[in-house]
Amino acid sequence: PETQGGDGPLLDLTDAAVETTKARLALYGLQSDLRRMDAESLPFEDGRFDLVYSWGVIHHSAHPERIVAEIHRVLKPGGQFLGMMYGRHSVIALRFWLRHALGRGRPWRSIADVISAHVESPGTKAYTVAELRSLFGAFSTFAAEPVITAPDRADWPRFISRFFPDDWGWFIMLRARK
Repeated sequence: PETQGGDGPLLDLTDAAVETTKARLALYGLQSDLRRMDAESLPFEDGRFDLVYSWGVIHHSAHPERIVAEIHRVLKPGGQFLGMMYGRHSVIALRFWLRHALGRGRPWRSIADVISAHVESPGTKAYTVAELRSLFGAFSTFAAEPVITAPDRADWPRFISRFFPDDWGWFIMLRARK
């Protein structure tokens, strides 16, 4: 889901995702106001929500800056954004680059190009903390914290991966306040 605020709706771009979420909630006897919408152009008035949450969605957009601007617009003053976006300086990004660039004899390919072409959906992006700070620049406060997880350590020998610092994590946890 893209956006949630108090008793507000849960949003996604596709009907399939909305139906999957409805079915998942039903397993637990839960319901929600689920809607299919494009987060680049939200039909809500300015300052409507206390909280907007997005886990691993914005970086799949062709125009993530539009989504971030919409998040800022629909948040109340003092409202909070919580989310996660992918990190370019991560062991998973390195793994993709090793497989799809170096392993194919094309070491000149950038990590950004490899991620865009080979991760989940065409055009997927991964960011540095500095790029995220700039993207969320309209917010009064912003914090970004890379977190190393089990998938980051997968495919690496344990005697090496146990030394990976959190800064090498694929997930960058985000917190911003309007």
